[in-house]
Amino acid sequence: MNKSYEIDMCHGPLLGKILIFSIPLMLSGILQLLFNAADTIVVGRFAGSTALAAVGSTGSLINLLVNLFIGFSVGANVLVARFHGAGRDDEVSETVHTAITLSIISGFFLLILGITVTRTILIWMGTPDDVLDQASLYLKIYFLGMPMMLLYNFGSSILRAMGDTRRPLFYLIIAGIINVILNLIFVIGFHLGVAGVAIATVTSQTISAILIIRCLIRMEGCCHLDIHRLHLTGNKMKQIMQIGLPAGLQGCVFSLSNVLIQSSINSFGSTAMAGNTASMNIENFIYISMNTFQQTAMSFTSQNYGAGEEKRIHRVLFICLGLVVTVGMVMGMFAWLAGDFLLSVYSSDSHVAAYGLQRMSVICTTYFLCGIMDTVVGALRGIGYSLMPMIVSLIGACGLRIIWIFTIFQWHRSLWMLYISYPVTWFVTAVTHIICFILVRRKQLQKNY
Repeated sequence: MNKSYEIDMCHGPLLGKILIFSIPLMLSGILQLLFNAADTIVVGRFAGSTALAAVGSTGSLINLLVNLFIGFSVGANVLVARFHGAGRDDEVSETVHTAITLSIISGFFLLILGITVTRTILIWMGTPDDVLDQASLYLKIYFLGMPMMLLYNFGSSILRAMGDTRRPLFYLIIAGIINVILNLIFVIGFHLGVAGVAIATVTSQTISAILIIRCLIRMEGCCHLDIHRLHLTGNKMKQIMQIGLPAGLQGCVFSLSNVLIQSSINSFGSTAMAGNTASMNIENFIYISMNTFQQTAMSFTSQNYGAGEEKRIHRVLFICLGLVVTVGMVMGMFAWLAGDFLLSVYSSDSHVAAYGLQRMSVICTTYFLCGIMDTVVGALRGIGYSLMPMIVSLIGACGLRIIWIFTIFQWHRSLWMLYISYPVTWFVTAVTHIICFILVRRKQLQKNY
């Protein structure tokens, strides 16, 4: 690997290295969302609020189907970082080839699944008739790009495990600019509506995947990808699954609870759906910025755990928690205070903006709690504990949220009562994760000494 892109996570001061690692990662997420927001803005402005609702209503369903396999990339990240920290290059190479092979298989499985079941699930979600056909068309085209999407995600996870967050950023910029240009051509020039947005997205995903695979093929050292060596190594597959499967299942169940919430929002009509979509797009900028520190905590913790640098594990978590709270509070309050202006970018309809601002007043002001929850999960996965945070999250966040929907929300059916379930469940789950981390580290340190 080109050493200029690699960060030594196991020696020297941590704060500067965490910032060098996390800032490109944060910019990657923000840029990806900007390009996605361009999709939404182009559709909302040039194809109408029904098309906007159609694109927005698919997000929770896409996450439900995709998150399991994205979890496998988490397992690959943790393993590559741990083996690299321990200096076990042969095992890094085996993990890389197993992970890329797994991404290809998973991508084609999702392609078939997405094309065959999405319309049925949209109907189960109560998607309004005026939105259903466009949402179904968008999803069928979107899922054609699944193999490329997973290739990019697995490939960038491997690079991040080695401390390289800059090259995935460069590739994303290239693909994203092409995505925006194609959006304008397909939607405004050819009047393709949601189909044009989906085609542009699939094209950009293909470009980013090609660039990331080209990078891995041209790399030297333990992360070099040899196409002829692509295969599934049994023990590496098992280890990826041990970490990635709980992470993926956690993401799926989170998405399931969000599907239930989306279904409840659907009952308020397409205008409420459009306002919710616009608000979620703005909130995603906060989420992706905070989620940077979950990935940072996971990669730094994994390498230091592999290298036996026990004291640095705690410092990594403290620094990442401080950063995630700062970013979450600053960005959340700014988004809420500037909500009227930000929402007007997505839609000129004042009713859409009013619905969006109602959601932002609850979510944006408390979003830092979600950041705390996710960052501690990253640290737990970094030290090899993936099942525990999955169980805690399923019970604390997802379970409580689902119970809320079928009890408190049914007693008082309002959007505010639906949205307040988020900060309540974030707080409960974050506190529980912190307690689990303390107990796990105490157990590990006693075992070592």
